[in-house]
Amino acid sequence: MITASPWWTPDVHADRRPRLIQRNAIAASMRDWFARRDFIEVTTAALQVSPGNEAHLSAFATEAIGPDAIRSPLYLHTSPEFACKKLLAAGEQRIFSLGAVWRNRERGPLHHPEFTMLEWYRVGETYESLMADCAALLALAAERACAKTFRFRGREADPFVEPERLSVADAFSRYAGIDLLATVAADGSTDREALQAALVQAGLRTAEDDNWADLFSRVMVEKVEPELGQGRATILYGYPISEAALARPSADDSRVAERFELYCCGVELANAFGELTDPAEQRRRFAAEMDEKERVYGERYPLDEDFLSALAIMPQASGSALGFDRLVMLATGALRIDDVIWTPLA
Repeated sequence: MITASPWWTPDVHADRRPRLIQRNAIAASMRDWFARRDFIEVTTAALQVSPGNEAHLSAFATEAIGPDAIRSPLYLHTSPEFACKKLLAAGEQRIFSLGAVWRNRERGPLHHPEFTMLEWYRVGETYESLMADCAALLALAAERACAKTFRFRGREADPFVEPERLSVADAFSRYAGIDLLATVAADGSTDREALQAALVQAGLRTAEDDNWADLFSRVMVEKVEPELGQGRATILYGYPISEAALARPSADDSRVAERFELYCCGVELANAFGELTDPAEQRRRFAAEMDEKERVYGERYPLDEDFLSALAIMPQASGSALGFDRLVMLATGALRIDDVIWTPLA
């Protein structure tokens, strides 16, 4: 069996270097794009008391040892979100962060344990404004990489065409023949049995221990996501409340939240919210997420009490997180995320 040479060997680096230089050019252009729109770049601490409280996010754990030898658990953040929202509570209006985040249990063509996230927030603006931002950033990345088309695994998309806007409910109907919102009540509660029956009718496998979220994810992964972002990008919006732990409910339909994801060539690039600012509701949602995490993984993360306190004075805002490395992959034609990271893990 032939063993691939390490990334640091001169011949491998020479092959990788053009895409890495393009990566730098895209990053510089994005910083300029935000600066020209009066955004302030912020650098948030990587070590946090909580890495995030979504059930399927896994963090890297460490500990701080004080002068008194007392040990305190800490985590590498999975997103700068909590810190950025504290800055909004402090009075910042438009901020962005472009930096490293860490997620455990993730490695593959689209996943690397340490990756770069672009995250930005607009105070007093709707999450629809972030949809326009995403479209502009796709085009900007393509321009800097001199790419007319994004390609990945046989799929193509024009980054200069306005993205399609598709609700999650319409996507389930179109690609799986499932009436998703028929399984969600007005208060956001879900009907597992109804969704399971819909999956069986659609020819999808189910298991007795699947909960509603498991069934939702199976439809997304097997039926919906492969169809998104072909020909042009797709903005998938209106996620059920139970699938949007940090987003506020939609004013138009209490069953869904102000959450959208950006897809291109079947690849998820961004996740955006109209931000939830009710600390009591946020605490309730986090507790439910950690209960699910404990059920699935046998662990739970602490809540960031400072974050919950900050929500009480945080103004209405919208925020988005974009996987920068994935965007560079599509813009440069790379096949793996490792190909656009300067020093990937061995």
